[in-house]
Amino acid sequence: MVIYGSGRHTVPFLNYIAKSTGKEKPNMCFIPTASGEDEQYIASFYDVCSQIDVTPHVLSVWINSYDQKESFEEIISRMDAIIVGGGNTLNMLAIWKAQGIDIALKKAYENGVVMGGGSAGSLCWFNGGTTDSRPKELSIVGGMAFIDKSHCPHYNSETSRRPLYFENIKTGKLSDGYACDDRSAIHFINGEVHTSVSLNEENHSYYVYLKDGEIVEELIPSTVIL
Repeated sequence: MVIYGSGRHTVPFLNYIAKSTGKEKPNMCFIPTASGEDEQYIASFYDVCSQIDVTPHVLSVWINSYDQKESFEEIISRMDAIIVGGGNTLNMLAIWKAQGIDIALKKAYENGVVMGGGSAGSLCWFNGGTTDSRPKELSIVGGMAFIDKSHCPHYNSETSRRPLYFENIKTGKLSDGYACDDRSAIHFINGEVHTSVSLNEENHSYYVYLKDGEIVEELIPSTVIL
């Protein structure tokens, strides 16, 4: 699992995920459900993939059985890496549940497929976090809990994220968890932190938890990748 703070596609992060599969030319699938399958977002995925050694795929949920003869599980099971895009986390998870995509992703994860993504594409893998998926204000959303911790994306770019994350952990609305600045990522192996990588020295990842009634924000040392 490789998660990062922003949903924007970047060559370094997708290349890092590709190499994490251990395959020479991995099948990498983008799932853009959260953005309503935005065409420019999909185009940017293909553009990044053209610069790295992968075979790109896009999984669409807006299909019909006359045109698509493979199940979502069959498509997902053929992939070496899954990249989930940013957007509306709540709507994405609702669609996935209705289509059984959440179950297919869980099976693939347990079979060693590398999962990743940013924003909604990072939040979905955890047990919960704050989201802008509802009107008016940031609110809490439950995730699929592949990693049984909470998560906060956009840690350095949206000023309300950090204090709200602290408050929700302090009041017990969220468990301890991991936060990522927009251009920083955490690589988990078997649910445990393996390493952190960043696109520059100004972006970081953190483990945030409660100790003796106070919030502790523990920096996870990272390596800059280009």
